[in-house]
Amino acid sequence: MWRLRSRACWQEAAELLRPAAEVDPATALGRAELLIEQCLFTAAHWTAAEQALRLAEALATGPEERAAAACARGFLAYVASVLGSRDRLDEAQAALGRTSALLPPDAPGRPLLDFRRGLVAENLLRDRTAAWIAYRRAHEGAGERGDELLRSYTWRHLAALAQAAGDRDRAREGFDASLRLREQLGFTVGVAPALAALAEVSAPEEAARMRAEAARLVQALGGVPVWLARQLGAARAPGAPPDGRIGREAQGTIS
Repeated sequence: MWRLRSRACWQEAAELLRPAAEVDPATALGRAELLIEQCLFTAAHWTAAEQALRLAEALATGPEERAAAACARGFLAYVASVLGSRDRLDEAQAALGRTSALLPPDAPGRPLLDFRRGLVAENLLRDRTAAWIAYRRAHEGAGERGDELLRSYTWRHLAALAQAAGDRDRAREGFDASLRLREQLGFTVGVAPALAALAEVSAPEEAARMRAEAARLVQALGGVPVWLARQLGAARAPGAPPDGRIGREAQGTIS
């Protein structure tokens, strides 16, 4: 399953999970998360993700299962707001607030919730201070639980905030850590965005090499992430939107 997911084969992985997902809440949620991740990288397949998430919500019974489904709902609303056709900020905030109410402070799902709250703060509310606080909590929690994939994301977003604040050294440290983790985990679909981010705070010659490698990976994976494919194909034009929306100004790091 990990091999398929890491190589952008979300639909194939989801099909393997379909039979068990019809009856098992944990599998249904895992399948929904897979298809939401597909939306994040492709800016498409919204209906499949929505249907899978509704099934996960219907099967959820206990507080932790309902919290996990609500957290996924908040993430789908966030991704749709950034890459889709309409603003779903209110839905994202309500779902993540519901998640927080259902989870005890030390619950295993807290780091992921904190990270997703950071995404909303950074990219929808444009509140970098709130985003930094949420990302730090997520980063520390992911470290305590050994969630290295989540740490690859928290490193990346903390680095992006450092870059926005003009701290190139800290930004480079974070982007480099994110890239190393993704390479170690074999999260192939996440390596190209990590390379492109690190290129932004690297010397010109090194940056050119990283962008070329990122472009090669995007092409090898069939053009995903689509927002990075557009960015790399835009001859590094200023303001090229990374989120798949023509004409929308790019701000922040979306994934």
